[in-house]
Amino acid sequence: MSAVLKPGASTTVSARSPARAKPALLHPAAKPLLFMLCVLPFVWLFYGAVANTLGANPAEALIRSTGDWTLRFLCITLTVTPLRQWTKQPALARFRRMLGLFAFFYVVLHFLSYAWLDMGFDLATIAHDIPKRPFALVGFTAFVLMIPLAATSFNRAIKALGAKRWQALHKLVYAIVLLGLLHFFWMKAAKNNFGEVAIYAVVIAFLLGWRIQQRLGFGPE
Repeated sequence: MSAVLKPGASTTVSARSPARAKPALLHPAAKPLLFMLCVLPFVWLFYGAVANTLGANPAEALIRSTGDWTLRFLCITLTVTPLRQWTKQPALARFRRMLGLFAFFYVVLHFLSYAWLDMGFDLATIAHDIPKRPFALVGFTAFVLMIPLAATSFNRAIKALGAKRWQALHKLVYAIVLLGLLHFFWMKAAKNNFGEVAIYAVVIAFLLGWRIQQRLGFGPE
């Protein structure tokens, strides 16, 4: 990025004190702006529920939409690391925690929507329903696996666990996103609707394949 020079100033910029504009990714407003963007799907769903604009079956719309946004945020979170390398923007890493927590936020909404709108918060019925339906069991397993990731998403947890154990724990996200994809596949299979499933499968295969490639040493460090 070229420096802005005052009239009469030398065209040579000191290597010790480069005159560079502050990157937009480090701007104080960057995180609040991302937060507002991440909240928009919730605002839209909340408004739709209040205004009764979610269609003929609002309960199903809420359950499925919150599930869709969970999978989307998982994919977006996994995109941060490769995007950071491709664009050579290490500051992108500062947004990963927020994106991961929003994935957890939407999966909590997804489960609560199911527990409330489908099951009426009847714990006995929920406990009976989940194991008997494979797609529900897979989705619930992914939800349970996300809990320790959300619970350890702060700096004190990293210090308490140690960096290596913390990183090993957070590798659960790869199993979670695959379970989420399987949950989505089984849900869509009931209606023979595989178009969206194929898109998510390609995206997830690419994101996990890129990581395998890095692990095997075929990509840049």
